Amino acid sequence: MHPPETTSKMASVRFMVTPTKIDDIPGLSDTSPDLSSRSSSRVRFSSRESVPETSRSEPMSDMSGATTSLGTVALDPASDRTSNPQDVTEDPSQNSITGEHSQLLDDGHRKARNAYLNNSNYEEGDEYFDKNLALFEEEMDTRPKVSSLLSRMANYTNLTQGAKEHEEAENITEGKKKPAKVPQMGTFMGVYLPCLQNIFGVILFLRLTWVVGTAGVLQAFAIVLICCCCTMLTAISMSAIATNGVVPAGGSYFMISRALGPEFGGAVGLCFYLGTTFAAAMYILGAIEIFLVYIVPRAAIFLSDDALKEPAAMLNNMRVYGTAFLILMVLVVFIGVRYVNKFASLFLACVIVSILAIYAGAIKSSFAPPHFPVCMLGNRTLSSRHIDVCSKTKEMNNMTVPSKLWGFFCNSSQFFNATCDEYFVHNNVTSIQGIPGLASGIVTENLWSNYLPKGEIIEKASVKSSDVLGSLNHEYVLVDMTTSFTLLVGIFFPSVTGIMAGSNRSGDLKDAQKSIPIGTILAILTTSFVYLSNVVLLGACIEGVVLRDKFGDAVKGNLVVGTLSWPSPWVIVIGSFFSTCGAGLQSLTGAPRLLQAIAKDNIIPFLRVFGHSKANGEPTWALLLTAAIAELGILVASLDLVAPILTMFFLMCYLFVNLACALQTLLRTPNWRPRFRYYHWALSFMGMSICLALMFISSWYYAIVAMGIAGMIYKYIEYQGAEKEWGDGIRGLSLSAARFALLRLEEGPPHTKNWRPQLLVLLKLDEDLHVKHPRLLTFASQLKAGKGLTIVGSVIVGNFLENYGEALAAEQTIKHLMEAEKVKGFCQLVVAAKLKEGISHLIQSCGLGGMKHNTVVMGWPNGWRQSEDARAWKTFIGTVRVTTAAHLALLVAKNVSFFPSNVEQFSEGNIDVWWIVHDGGMLMLLPFLLRQHKVWRKCSIRIFTVAQLEDNSIQMKKDLATFLYHLRIEAEVEVVEMFSFMS
Repeated sequence: MHPPETTSKMASVRFMVTPTKIDDIPGLSDTSPDLSSRSSSRVRFSSRESVPETSRSEPMSDMSGATTSLGTVALDPASDRTSNPQDVTEDPSQNSITGEHSQLLDDGHRKARNAYLNNSNYEEGDEYFDKNLALFEEEMDTRPKVSSLLSRMANYTNLTQGAKEHEEAENITEGKKKPAKVPQMGTFMGVYLPCLQNIFGVILFLRLTWVVGTAGVLQAFAIVLICCCCTMLTAISMSAIATNGVVPAGGSYFMISRALGPEFGGAVGLCFYLGTTFAAAMYILGAIEIFLVYIVPRAAIFLSDDALKEPAAMLNNMRVYGTAFLILMVLVVFIGVRYVNKFASLFLACVIVSILAIYAGAIKSSFAPPHFPVCMLGNRTLSSRHIDVCSKTKEMNNMTVPSKLWGFFCNSSQFFNATCDEYFVHNNVTSIQGIPGLASGIVTENLWSNYLPKGEIIEKASVKSSDVLGSLNHEYVLVDMTTSFTLLVGIFFPSVTGIMAGSNRSGDLKDAQKSIPIGTILAILTTSFVYLSNVVLLGACIEGVVLRDKFGDAVKGNLVVGTLSWPSPWVIVIGSFFSTCGAGLQSLTGAPRLLQAIAKDNIIPFLRVFGHSKANGEPTWALLLTAAIAELGILVASLDLVAPILTMFFLMCYLFVNLACALQTLLRTPNWRPRFRYYHWALSFMGMSICLALMFISSWYYAIVAMGIAGMIYKYIEYQGAEKEWGDGIRGLSLSAARFALLRLEEGPPHTKNWRPQLLVLLKLDEDLHVKHPRLLTFASQLKAGKGLTIVGSVIVGNFLENYGEALAAEQTIKHLMEAEKVKGFCQLVVAAKLKEGISHLIQSCGLGGMKHNTVVMGWPNGWRQSEDARAWKTFIGTVRVTTAAHLALLVAKNVSFFPSNVEQFSEGNIDVWWIVHDGGMLMLLPFLLRQHKVWRKCSIRIFTVAQLEDNSIQMKKDLATFLYHLRIEAEVEVVEMFSFMS
């Protein structure tokens, strides 16, 4: 748009788009498409004076005198060449214009010269460093149009960052690229139903009735509500993270690792992987329990006539059948995951039909409850698996004969005069309705908890019985494990996991930013309603002793929740079996891919082998490892013991999802712009607190073990040095903490108790940019022992623009040397026209705020007497004067090349200190600090002082020893007397 015609000059600002990397735009690197190999855009600001319209048609050379352009120098990462930042006209005295001006003004559309630094056509000594404001530019022949740029940004890939597939996709030529598959899945099919399928699981059908009967309706409602609140708060945090960018396969691992860094991401990612793997074991154990207890009890391989050994035989059956099921499922997954996906809808249908059958049965029970009698001896519940009639006697051939029950409690099953159990004699056998129905009012009895130790008999408190102990008979329904509120929390929590299913499918969603929050939260609301309503319905419809009967012994071995269902208990049994098998297959499908995603990020070296896959992309090695770990869970052989393990790993994962969201929100990082707005850091912290509390409530020792595993993985990744920069929140937290600490240091001068040498080590470089005296760094590392501040500085003489590359190379050399000498600190390199000016700048400007050096360490100028160049000793004297003017301490190391290295250790020796001038005790402190290092640890300290003729040397020695005693420094004291020799 041209300015209006006028004869006066007007200043105008021009905005131009030039190519650069997307990573250079602050706040866009995490949420924008991965366009690191493509061009992107940056705004360049240039100014010019507008000229009359008539002059615009004149040649460019005529106009260039009235046109100015402002910019900075840019570097091309592809080469070390330098160029004139702008195209110049034939007249060097005239100001240059950029290539865009040239193309706009030239009718012939001539190709402009490269307007970057990578052009060596500038004249020596040109002041090119103030002509281009570009921070970073790539060398390109043509500059892309805005339309093509926006098209590239819109059609980005959502493959895993750093994954092999992503790299291959980038390397494929344009002609060979396959057309991208357009995501078509909506909220319902892509997020809502997968979340439902993953949340509803084996606990709902096998353990919810037992949880309600043991904890009571009120406490069971509280358990379910706490667990659902935990997942809801986590889902809110997850929605914020998921809508802040693309979440590829890996789900929560990618959320945490990209938000909290590779250390936390790897630790929690592996914990989530272990949780998913043990979930497969739990689902398989649940399927085997349904198969052996409720479908085909006769299929048991290990049998025992002894009731005491029957549980052990059942565990062995679980191990054998569980291993067989695991092998079968692994083969199915290995052959092709597409078969698992094809049956996913069938498994989901089984879950939905089973839940609807429970609601239908509850409604029907209000007017026509099903007939499931429960046999009671007094107030004690009897198992109906082995008895024929619920009575002590029965009629047979018009005769009253003892029943089977008589034989279980008496020493003879045929005679009435047999000796019987005392409790059996004094109490009657009665039958009660196992499913009284919704209108029976049984909920009043089921409101309260009934926690029992292992081996206790399940009793009905409202039924009166004789106060006789009797013997413990195994025909009673017994408690198989000691129960408590915390135990039930750990067992139930896995039934609310699975909220990550939608975020894992973000690449298949038409609008992931919208579908993930809505679908996940709706799925949690739906499942929470189902769980909470089931707690109330089960407590209102089923007798309490039946609810507490985990395996349905009182109702002839039927699945307890199946007794309530309509039209038949087999609807629940068959539906729960297939849905549990499907959930196991889903876990065995997802866990290897999660491990593969972690392995491909290459943050844990020993997992690299699991990043490989076969030709069709199936992670074979990861699948084998998953099967091996799942087998460990199956060998436990108890659903109630495996469930708390899952609880720990999933709670840890959810805890860090909440932490990631809270951290990003509080730090207010520029890239934190989630489309999901209904989140708050307080909600995330609440979710994190609930997760942590549930971990220790359910099992404090499991919680410690899980946190220990995560801590070891974290330290291992940190030790290996994961060279990943994902713009994570931990780095932002470190910056915020550093800023806070620096501001606190500014509040006042340090106390003398806190004083320690904060070193600025001045190094000299030779012509090849190598450090002349590396032992100076060795001395610094021995003096500091990794504590306090160490800044290693050096000066390169020259022009910064010309010697920038040398400065970077020298900086890398010094950093490598610092790493070799184990010096923990910072490197500061200055390019200055004169050496003494550079040293002065270092002494004045190194450090930040309160973190500044208070001591300068430098080497003695060797051979300065023989040197013809007076600059050596003049530079040294100037450094001493600048250090003194800055009120800093100065340590000069003479003959530093003879100083011991870090690998040498003195078995004996002395550190001599000549204390001539009182310096506040610093000379006393230096040998003490040196002795903290292993090289000097076995050396003794000797303090020498000089006594004048008029001094009392004996008193001086006593005073010095007292002074050292108060300083708490062990040293020998020597006083050297000075004699005056008269001529």
